[in-house]
Amino acid sequence: VDAALVARRGLLTLVTAEGELFFHPGMSHLRIKNLLLGHGDHLVTALGLTEGMHVLDCTLGTGADAIVESFAVGERGTVTALESNALIAAVIADGLAHATGDNYDMHAAMRRITVHHADALAYLRVQETAGFDVVYFDPMFRRPLHESAGMNALRVLADMRALTEETIAEARRVARRRVVMKERRGSAEFDRLGFTHVMGGKYSRIAYGVMELNK
Repeated sequence: VDAALVARRGLLTLVTAEGELFFHPGMSHLRIKNLLLGHGDHLVTALGLTEGMHVLDCTLGTGADAIVESFAVGERGTVTALESNALIAAVIADGLAHATGDNYDMHAAMRRITVHHADALAYLRVQETAGFDVVYFDPMFRRPLHESAGMNALRVLADMRALTEETIAEARRVARRRVVMKERRGSAEFDRLGFTHVMGGKYSRIAYGVMELNK
């Protein structure tokens, strides 16, 4: 087999030849602390998130961005997260549902995320027009920024396909306010897919392409 799901210490772990993937909130706890202190977050700014908004995160991955999104939209908002690989979806959804957060705010944000094992384009096609406030993509970078056992395990099973123009067109239909894509700073993907406005930290290696919609 290529991978095995293992129940360990009350959580699912995905074991592959490249390493182990297990749920970990990553930097989300520090990002939430920064938001609580009023310091902001580049993703939250790019998405334009406020209390009560409805987010469609088309690329769940490790779940860290979804946690921050869920915290930003609060109890009245929603975060629906998609993951195309069933094994990754199982591990991260299990972690979000059962792992303990760094604090109450983070714990509550994790529990509010709804995870679906679904292909982003297929899911978008059947959604209502303007059904979400924002649609977010964090595709696997054409060139990875770093190597780690966890990321290698994710990468070997993740959907490595580049986003298509059709996917972005469907996202524009489904989103009321913005479509946002995360990529390497200077990536040609921004121009290829029509993201003319790019945001992010001045010294960060990642950036966010933002499409403003008027609906």
